[in-house]
Amino acid sequence: MPDSSSFDKQRIRRNFTRAAAAYDAAGAVSREICARLLEHLDLMRLAPERILDAGSGTGVAAGMLIRRYPRAHVSAIDLTLPMLRAQPRSGKWSGTVRAALGRGAVHPICGDFERLPLRSGAMDLVVSNLALHWSEQPAAAFAEMLRVLRAGGLLAFTTFGPDTIKELAQASASIGESTPAHRFIDMHDLGDLLIRSGFAAPVMEMEYLTLTYARLEDLLHDLRANGALSVRRVGLRTPRWRQRIAQRYEAMRRDGRLPATLEVVYGHAWKPEEERSHRASGLTREGHAIVRFERPRRGSSRDPSGRA
Repeated sequence: MPDSSSFDKQRIRRNFTRAAAAYDAAGAVSREICARLLEHLDLMRLAPERILDAGSGTGVAAGMLIRRYPRAHVSAIDLTLPMLRAQPRSGKWSGTVRAALGRGAVHPICGDFERLPLRSGAMDLVVSNLALHWSEQPAAAFAEMLRVLRAGGLLAFTTFGPDTIKELAQASASIGESTPAHRFIDMHDLGDLLIRSGFAAPVMEMEYLTLTYARLEDLLHDLRANGALSVRRVGLRTPRWRQRIAQRYEAMRRDGRLPATLEVVYGHAWKPEEERSHRASGLTREGHAIVRFERPRRGSSRDPSGRA
């Protein structure tokens, strides 16, 4: 589980406030991962009318969702107001009409997805792209997402796994420093949290993506721009520290480029239907399997071999 010392929400808000202006310029990875997440929905028959983009940032997922489901009402929630203000706005008259009709509209909300300011059962689909790792209590975030989904609604999300930027962690460890990158949650722990939070039929997948950089400074710039650099000590920002890390990182250079691994975790799960649907499927409301033990009927007697 993540280190709680890295979850100062005021610090996180400040980091993303500073990152807001440059976030989209460094957001190609976020857009690519979101596109891959939405490809998972191709196999599902979905026609959501109300969608929540949880941890929306500058609206990467919200924009893709509104293009995919043009009649849907999308709510985009983020902890940082400058991120929401950086979301694109449609100045077209047709966009204004759709917004007035509640169709094809994106509605920004400044708030915390661990305590969603939305009524229960309001959403058909909740999507969270590369935001869950910023939750101090992912179980609380899952519980809130479950609450705002209608029965039978879907949660689909991406996040980073523990091997993300492992090269920076290795370079930091070699000089006796802890990694300045954020600490991420293991895929199997996330699956367990989904079940304990009350979701049914969770599906977890993972893939590795490798980015390459000419210089360490370029990597650190992207991490800062995306708010992923979890700097806890002033010394980690000094030129001397960067020089020491760069020397260790150089040993990993391949074909003239410095690698940076991303462990991308994809997950989706359903909000259970009514209790009878659970029992018909052999699952409890919490997603646990139901095992039945039946007693012999009165008047019948069988020996261990099965003969009457």
